[in-house]
Amino acid sequence: MTIPATRQLNLAGFLACVGMMAYALYAEHYLLLAPCPLCVFQRMAVIALGIIFLIATLHHPAGWGRRVYAGLLLAAAGFGVGVAGRHTWLQNLPPDQVPACGAGYDYIMDTLPFGEALRVIFTGSGECATIDWQFLGLSMPAWVVISVAVVGAAGIWNNLRGIGLNRG
Repeated sequence: MTIPATRQLNLAGFLACVGMMAYALYAEHYLLLAPCPLCVFQRMAVIALGIIFLIATLHHPAGWGRRVYAGLLLAAAGFGVGVAGRHTWLQNLPPDQVPACGAGYDYIMDTLPFGEALRVIFTGSGECATIDWQFLGLSMPAWVVISVAVVGAAGIWNNLRGIGLNRG
């Protein structure tokens, strides 16, 4: 069995991200699950990951270019896993330790300076601790941690494989 070409696997990574975003939009518009501020940042990470995969597919770099894409995938996937991990942590806090509900993402970004807005968002709020959806006992942010980690790791491996052996 041969491993598909780097370009094919980058395209598969892009399509995986499209699938994740398609389900997020389905959950929002058909299941009526409004995204909290941390959900919005998870979506940004998945979109960034998908864009990197798409550009890597179209560019099809060799050598150092593949290292650059691997680094960008690491950054996007790391951000996504970090945000979704924080969200999962908030969801698993004891009820008496859950932060109070706060303002929505749009209000926070429109009224607070950027640094303060990020601090408020990453502190989380009561709405971020609510579990509205589960599959196999895991919440949506827990699935985002798993999905982004797997897709990101596969992309990093794909773009770094064979570089040391054939310089390309």
